Amino acid sequence: MRYISTRGGISPINFKDAVMMGLASDGGLLLPQFYPSISREQLESWRTLNYSELAFEVISRYVEDISPRDLKALINRSYATFTHAEVTPLVKKNGVYILELFHGVTLAFKDVALQFLGNLFEHILAERHQSLNIIGATSGDTGSAAIHGVRGKKGISIFILHPLGKTSAVQALQMTSVTDANVHNIAVRGTFDDCQDMVKELFGDLDFKEKYSLGAVNSINWARVLAQVVYYFYAWLRVTDETDAPVHFSVPTGNFGDIFAGYVAKRMGLPIDTLLLATNENNILTRFINAADYSLGKVVSTVSPSMDIQIASNFERYLFHLFAENPERVREAFAELKEHGRISCSANEMAHVRNDFCSVSVNQADTLQTIREFHAETAYLLDPHTAVGVKAALDLLPPDSSRICLATAHPAKFSETVEQSLGFAVPAPASVTELYGKPTRCEILDADIEKIREFFVTHVG
Repeated sequence: MRYISTRGGISPINFKDAVMMGLASDGGLLLPQFYPSISREQLESWRTLNYSELAFEVISRYVEDISPRDLKALINRSYATFTHAEVTPLVKKNGVYILELFHGVTLAFKDVALQFLGNLFEHILAERHQSLNIIGATSGDTGSAAIHGVRGKKGISIFILHPLGKTSAVQALQMTSVTDANVHNIAVRGTFDDCQDMVKELFGDLDFKEKYSLGAVNSINWARVLAQVVYYFYAWLRVTDETDAPVHFSVPTGNFGDIFAGYVAKRMGLPIDTLLLATNENNILTRFINAADYSLGKVVSTVSPSMDIQIASNFERYLFHLFAENPERVREAFAELKEHGRISCSANEMAHVRNDFCSVSVNQADTLQTIREFHAETAYLLDPHTAVGVKAALDLLPPDSSRICLATAHPAKFSETVEQSLGFAVPAPASVTELYGKPTRCEILDADIEKIREFFVTHVG
């Protein structure tokens, strides 16, 4: 298995080099040259596997340069940190299945990928006798999951940019209360898109990237998407143990990475009937799917802040496939986005999009109402992002099917919003209550690439 760029400017590379490259050196995103096909017979043989065993079966099909023994050890170590034996258990409530992706160390779905990626980095760096300086942008969950994935690991320093005051209190504390010497938090006076743009600009400076050995933990790193593919297979297998009804997934997303993992699973042969993309008021993806309108707007702050994004970085991977894997067409699309603030698609291309996805935007009032009504009916607490996905599923997906809603975070991470909806405090696990009162460390900087660059150079190991 070799990896190529969506923009066509690199020769095919192996998996370990793809992990270390992160963003392709031509500015594109890395993808496998093909998706391994899983037959129905093979899929049925996986029913008795636990999560780590299933992860090995899926991931190993994309990895040829790590021995099976080492890969199994990396996977086992990554998921031993989760507090639930099933890693990503399913809970059926009110006619939908909740896929709980929040049993990792930072109580968010990002842990599923970033515990694995942290161990991958450490393994490759030790093998190559190298060091790595990670730079990433976060709207809340990626940063804390990345920090906890690499804190204290040899040969790695990490610099995480987050928008000042635009994450939840718990998200901010999960980042800034980690004061390990190799961890650097930067609160940016701006939006997540500002943070992401500056990170991409640093990676686009190839001399800078090479000189300082930059590495990526954002979902621009293919290994992140790959790790997330696993839980689509796991959820499908668990649900179809009970019923042969069609299986649909509802995915709350702003950056397109989580739902792209579902698209990959479907390309591999997983019988997914519908991939429902749910957004909040920052609905560029919904506008694109429903109205062929991929035009930039202003980021709106909402009660689901991890989705407060306009430029969905993983969308480029999907566009590569939509444009018949033509790198020139991808380059033209992003040139148009840069010059005119939009991407145009043909009617035929949009027909393909609507065959792959359906979508809906859920506003803040409906999000809060869903948290309230779902709790009244089931006594189950939804975080605001999961509530977006649940509302979308209840409105759009057929009730006689298996509707799987991705629960992307523990409600305690967004306790202010959940309490606003329900009128009482959210019970918090010890890992959250212990955050308060801890010493913190964070640098506040303007959304100025030169100031970010200067801070990085000053503090790099």
